[in-house]
Amino acid sequence: MASYFRPTELSQALAALSMSKRELTIIAGATDYYPTQLGRLPDHDILDLSAIEALHGIEADGDYWRIGAMTTWRDLMDADLPVCFDALKAAARQVGGPQIQNTATIAGNLCNASPAADGVPPLLCLEAEVVLQGRAGARQVPLPEFILGNRRIALASGDMLTAILVPKHLEQARSGFIKLGARSSLVISIVMAAGLLRLDDQGRVIQANLSIGACSEVARRLPELETALLGQMPWADMVKPEYFAGLSPLNDHRGTAAYRLDAAMILVQRLLEALSA
Repeated sequence: MASYFRPTELSQALAALSMSKRELTIIAGATDYYPTQLGRLPDHDILDLSAIEALHGIEADGDYWRIGAMTTWRDLMDADLPVCFDALKAAARQVGGPQIQNTATIAGNLCNASPAADGVPPLLCLEAEVVLQGRAGARQVPLPEFILGNRRIALASGDMLTAILVPKHLEQARSGFIKLGARSSLVISIVMAAGLLRLDDQGRVIQANLSIGACSEVARRLPELETALLGQMPWADMVKPEYFAGLSPLNDHRGTAAYRLDAAMILVQRLLEALSA
């Protein structure tokens, strides 16, 4: 028989993970979990993190901003955060409707590891790390090393994601996010682009972080374009096809691979224009 455990302390959750004889299914907002269970009885044990107060909220913590694993998209939108979070907040407004935003968590969006996860491109630009914790302790893992592929994450048995960290050195950088879908909201992405720029007093680029989602098995940064922009005015005509060669978009009912690549270039051009205005 399946069991359900909803602890109120992080230590209780970690103990359950380490001592359970069966693999536990961890849920937070559970907005991705419940649709997969329609019409069938659960045959697995569930660990529900929603009652652990220590995992809720966003706070400054040393050199980082810490986003707890139970922080919802609505919590993020309502939080008073530096301008570098503008892209992540823009993505939050695209994650489903208000009911989903009030319940779904940012950490759950990462653990779900969908190629079209809205939170991943902005967090890549923010150089985010995740905190993975088990009975043996906690460790920080860069986001590109955590999301390994479609529905695949680097989470060992007995570990759980407890927080997302964003370095404070990016606080004054401008950021933006654009999502292309079949309609303006409540839709799976065809292409996403996120960008973060730091400019000098003359408007030249001193740092550029750019990423594309829904065009590969995992969202990817554009390192060659980022390097090409350094020291330049971020003119949109610097965006060229060769900088997108590392992407591997699919052909599916939402769009062809060629369409996705063209759209990715256009979205990045628009981002650079907006962020350099």
